[in-house]
Amino acid sequence: MNIDGLCDPRFAGVRDAFAWCFAEGLEHGGGVSVVLQGRTVVDLWGGHADAARTRPWRRDTLINVWSSTKGVVALAIAMLVERGKLDYAAPVARYWPEFAEGGKERITLDQVMSHQSGLSGLAVPMDEAGLLAWTPYVDALAAMPPLWEPGSRCVYHALTYGHLAGEAVRRVDGRSVGRFIAEEIAGPLGADFHVGLPQAEDLRAAEMIEGPKTSDWVEFVRASSFPHACDNPAPRALAPNDRAWRAAEVPGGNGQSTAHALARIYGMMAAGGTLGGKTLISRAAVEEAARPRFRGMDDSFALPAAFAAGYQIEDPVYGGRASPQTFGHTGWGGAVGFADPDAGVGFGYVTNRMLGFDDVDPRRRALIDAVYDAL
Repeated sequence: MNIDGLCDPRFAGVRDAFAWCFAEGLEHGGGVSVVLQGRTVVDLWGGHADAARTRPWRRDTLINVWSSTKGVVALAIAMLVERGKLDYAAPVARYWPEFAEGGKERITLDQVMSHQSGLSGLAVPMDEAGLLAWTPYVDALAAMPPLWEPGSRCVYHALTYGHLAGEAVRRVDGRSVGRFIAEEIAGPLGADFHVGLPQAEDLRAAEMIEGPKTSDWVEFVRASSFPHACDNPAPRALAPNDRAWRAAEVPGGNGQSTAHALARIYGMMAAGGTLGGKTLISRAAVEEAARPRFRGMDDSFALPAAFAAGYQIEDPVYGGRASPQTFGHTGWGGAVGFADPDAGVGFGYVTNRMLGFDDVDPRRRALIDAVYDAL
């Protein structure tokens, strides 16, 4: 297997770990990237962009990163909080009046961002077309009562997170969250990240492949006491192979990205909001976004969880050597992006082979361990 790209000799272990993923049959195609103290020290890619192995993975190949999208949406929210257009502690209905229906007038933006709003899914039928069209889905969210008492528990908002946060962005900024990300984050950073992929970029999108145990978590949640996150509509592992999915804005899970784009975005935050001479956000605003909002059990997964304002924190996926300040977000099947401000590290990993594991994905573990071995 050919591994292409750049790798500082100090981080040769990351290249070895990436090659190991292919050698063990865990990987099909993907990339890994590391930004350290504002400088790219790893940007590697390899494998194939399609199941038939006719398209080699290239530097600019894009892949759906699922819930790793949530961390970039969280950055958009944090930027608008810093600009005074949003307030984490404020009721969402302040910005979106219709949202007050159904007894939701006191639900705060913070509760939405930390999966405590009581809106982990829809209680009414909704097909995928309604999700992709935006308005039917957000209108249904605005009209419904909470599924459980807001603030009483954490239940992961797999898809609703993005539409709830994204509608808040649209109401105060006027732009969709995808356009905001393109113009205020991806563009200034030169980060190849998209929520709503333009037709002209479609040929760069890799084919998603569903591997063993990929959808086990969907069935687990559907069988739990809080099944709504996986209904109306149910998440489909191969949805990213449809042009309609890639074209739409599903900011809870349809970001198309390279590994380098995730590493640049998180590298900027690890460096206090500035990268390549461009400042997107202040260090204080990054720290506020990464401040813990919830520690306890996620009742949909029956697992311990900790969330900041849209970020997974204190998560075993980051490894035992990441600092306590580390924050980021994983994606269904493998992707992950995170910032470790203490180490000055921004990390990104993307893959088109979705896998499920009973423990931490060994690909993530090997790559992240190799990064910390080099520090």
